[in-house]
Amino acid sequence: MDYQPVVVQRRPRPQGTRHSPESRYWRQFKRPVFIKEYAPVTAVHFAPTKPHRYAVTAATRVQIYAPRTQKVVKTISRFKDVARSAHLRHDGSLLVAGDDTGLVQVFDINSRAILRTFDSHKQPVHVTKFSPLSPTHVLSCSDDTTVKLWDIPSQSEIVTFTAHSDYVRSGQVSPSNPHLVLTGSYDATMRLFDSRTGQCELIMGSNASPVEQVLMLPSGTVALSAAGPILRMWDLNAGGRCVRALSNHQKTITSLAFDANVARLLTGSLDQMVKVYDIASYKVVHTMRYPAPVLSLAISTQHISLLGCQTAHCLFVNDNKNLSQAGDLADALTAGTYESFLGGAISSLGQGRVKTKTKSIPQGDVDELRVESRRAPRLKEYDRLLKSFKYSAALDAVLRKGVPPITTFSLIQELIHRDGLRSALSGRDDVLLEPVLHLLVKHVADPRFGEMVCDISILLIGKLLHFAWVSPLTGK
Repeated sequence: MDYQPVVVQRRPRPQGTRHSPESRYWRQFKRPVFIKEYAPVTAVHFAPTKPHRYAVTAATRVQIYAPRTQKVVKTISRFKDVARSAHLRHDGSLLVAGDDTGLVQVFDINSRAILRTFDSHKQPVHVTKFSPLSPTHVLSCSDDTTVKLWDIPSQSEIVTFTAHSDYVRSGQVSPSNPHLVLTGSYDATMRLFDSRTGQCELIMGSNASPVEQVLMLPSGTVALSAAGPILRMWDLNAGGRCVRALSNHQKTITSLAFDANVARLLTGSLDQMVKVYDIASYKVVHTMRYPAPVLSLAISTQHISLLGCQTAHCLFVNDNKNLSQAGDLADALTAGTYESFLGGAISSLGQGRVKTKTKSIPQGDVDELRVESRRAPRLKEYDRLLKSFKYSAALDAVLRKGVPPITTFSLIQELIHRDGLRSALSGRDDVLLEPVLHLLVKHVADPRFGEMVCDISILLIGKLLHFAWVSPLTGK
């Protein structure tokens, strides 16, 4: 009778914590790709339209990256000082950015030429954004406590708001009304301005922490603010009343961003966390940890990439592996020619070619007698030793590093069936007993092997009592 190899029993693993569908979705984003920058990254922003390029602001330049290759396709370096808050227009053709000299410049992406320059600010400009409903208007917020709205065609100032008393580091034009401007300042207040009257219509603030970021929902009726580690929701229709305050971060929240459907809110913080909130319930549905504090955050409109910048002069890019592969296939489909459609080659795009190692079997005559040769299965090392009744050596073979514990305990079970476990453990000194004890201590709490660990421990009690007095290895 032929030797039967040891059957490695596949035992069910202990059931761990199940991830919710929400958590599984965000886990589809691959491990981040870190892009090293020579200076701290102050802002990142995605273009809303294809090809969804993103702008990275660092030191005295703004770099435009291609999302698929993570390579720089454009570099704008016409700044006299540190550049701030580069923002791409929704059509991806223009870019606006400020700098520490107080200049606000509008660039053409293709030619990198300066189209407009606004120089009324006296201090660094930390916020520059295009109006979502009026693409020819630009918002700027400065450390000189002023907020300005500019008109690009006439290169003139539309209105200036001077109600703040400290640095203005965040702002946004309402996505539902081009005349309303929401700003947040280091004077611990958030204000809603109306460009038609030039006055402040609402003042919101509930603590002494500087307002780092503000964000409005597309309806324009709810505003979000980040002051310190607290995230607050404000009802603008109710006179700026705070309806909820969340304190899920341990340190200051530095960035806020919506996903494409405005169903999830992403927050980045100095505690190295990015948290995902459900807008309907304002509960945390997922948390991502990064190796350094997060300064800025952005997500593409198709959920293909997640961007963030850190204090370690580093930019991280998380790609959604499923959506990015689907996008690559879609690009391949649109890049084909008319002949490829006629030839039916589209169905094989993105599938690759698999080379098989099997050779074609020659076909003989119908009446030909074929003699098949069967090759004996190749045994593993512990099977060869067990076949030769070398129980102790077989046990040593599965106690080495790199051998899965399921294999080790399957061989021990086979030794128990052969009544050879006592023989395999006999004659061992303290050095040879150490890997056995290490195995038992490591897996004593594993429910898959707990019963077998107890049986082996009973056999070793006598040896352990002897070596405990004479050996520093087993005496521990």
